[in-house]
Amino acid sequence: MIEILYFAWVRERIGLPREKVATQAATVRDLIAELSAREERYAMAFADLESLRVALDQELSDFDAPLSGVREVAFFPPMTGG
Repeated sequence: MIEILYFAWVRERIGLPREKVATQAATVRDLIAELSAREERYAMAFADLESLRVALDQELSDFDAPLSGVREVAFFPPMTGG
C-alpha cells in the first residue's frame, strides 16, 4: 500500500486530500496511468504533467522515479515565489 497525498487544485479535482492504494506500478508515471484509468476526475487531475510536481517520501522527484520501497507519494502544483 502506498499513501497518496493531493494538494491544491489536484485535491480539488480529485475530491480527496489523501488515499491509500494498492498498486503494481513500477514508476510514478505508471501510478499516474493507473489512477487516470480509474475515472474522469483522476484523468482531469493528471491531464497536464507539466503543471504537476511529485514528491516521494517527502523528497522532490520526477515521474520516471521508481516506486519500490516508497511509502508516500504527494502530487502538487509547482511552487511560486512571492
